[in-house]
Amino acid sequence: MITKEAIEAAHERIKVYIDHTPVMTSEAINALVGANVFFKCENLQKAGAFKARGAMNAVLVLSNEARAKGVATHSSGNHAQAIARSAKIMGIKSYIVMPHTAPEIKKRGVISFGGEIFECEPTLESRETTLQEVVKKTGASVIHPFNDYEVITGQATVAKEFFEDIPSLEVIIPPVGGGGLLSGTALSTKYFSPATSVFAGEPEGADDAYRSLKSGIIEPSQSNSIADGLLTTVGDKTFPIIRDHVKGVITVSDQEIINAMRILWENLKVIVEPSGAVPFAAVLKAKDTFRNKKVGVILSGGNVDLSRAFKLFGL
Repeated sequence: MITKEAIEAAHERIKVYIDHTPVMTSEAINALVGANVFFKCENLQKAGAFKARGAMNAVLVLSNEARAKGVATHSSGNHAQAIARSAKIMGIKSYIVMPHTAPEIKKRGVISFGGEIFECEPTLESRETTLQEVVKKTGASVIHPFNDYEVITGQATVAKEFFEDIPSLEVIIPPVGGGGLLSGTALSTKYFSPATSVFAGEPEGADDAYRSLKSGIIEPSQSNSIADGLLTTVGDKTFPIIRDHVKGVITVSDQEIINAMRILWENLKVIVEPSGAVPFAAVLKAKDTFRNKKVGVILSGGNVDLSRAFKLFGL
């Protein structure tokens, strides 16, 4: 089990390489929701997403011998950029397997950090097979996007910061894809704010976490949503934490995600990608659950392909 001390140590380890992201509020949004909503803006994080935290922590704890061979991962984009950035900081190579359907902005981000991209089909099987081939050739250390305890520990620092900045949150809600951020959030809540309830937002078209909590076993993902960063299945390391510490998962449609993005853009004046807007879409959908409460929403990323976004809004 990841301890409170491990999260504190990870935060100390990575803090010079990440931003302490701001918390934003909007009176208009509070009135719309009927609650006091606080937004932890990880869309303003290094490389545009919370993934910078877990990736940096995982790279920093590698031995010098392991680092010398480089690091490798598979990712649709935000973790890919975070690993490439972390590798560049440490002066080592990064090998990134990405589906050919990944947003161009995220591919460009990987390249800008010196990462070498290996494209694959947009399936988990293709990702993993391609990654195995890359590792066989390079000897690089694999840093999984979410099913890795050092990654989870790094992601837990988001909620730790949130609780430090906004004490006494009654609810905290991140998005869930593979569960790295959600499981890290759940553990930080357990250690630093145990009175806070943990929920998660998830796309209806990729609702494996919702179904897994219902069945008690890991269910496959359908992977059909505009929230490209959440099109994966919870892992055997993340799911037990989610199962034991998360109160509920709220699923939202693509149209509800688009509506949430519009409200955030118009009221907070910040760019939030579809995956990052999912937890706010969940709050909007389940207003009665959160009414009159002090709600913390984690905006997980802001790497938007503007050409795609304009199409979503009919522009």
